[in-house]
Amino acid sequence: MSLQERCEERVRELGLPTQGQLTIAALCEHLSRHLGKRIRLLPLPLPQGSPDGLWVHTPDEDVVLFESRQAPIHQRHVIMHELGHLICDHDTAPVMTPEASRLLLPSLNPALVQRILGRDHTHSEAELEAEQVGDLLSTYVNSWALQQEWAVPPELVDLANRLSALESPRSHLKEK
Repeated sequence: MSLQERCEERVRELGLPTQGQLTIAALCEHLSRHLGKRIRLLPLPLPQGSPDGLWVHTPDEDVVLFESRQAPIHQRHVIMHELGHLICDHDTAPVMTPEASRLLLPSLNPALVQRILGRDHTHSEAELEAEQVGDLLSTYVNSWALQQEWAVPPELVDLANRLSALESPRSHLKEK
């Protein structure tokens, strides 16, 4: 089966409603019901040089982080791409050992660090598949319903603040 056929089959299996009828939020709600796991979107000013989006997989939910300063059409593309990774359940390539992860990032589960940082962000099969699935998902989203502003859900504010501090650590330090 070709990459195109495989991607079309994955999207077909989602049982999405008529193309062009969903908002991004409604798409995420549908995917949450279909996959049996909450999917949340988290807009952040990501550090300079980092990817424009990330998919964070946890046992309780999946979170798609995306650059909050991008144009809405670019945000949409990034969100669809990251949802593509989620739908395809892509694994990661090794970036550091669990021991190194515990030393450098002691408050995070090493498996979570691996899942986030280990994905190959090149033209790998997984990236091409995520891009293709994301493009197919986009056909179900109403292009006139682009969200101009995104609110950070209250329960993710702490995470958003910690991740935003990575962009400019000095600006988030409290003076003594």
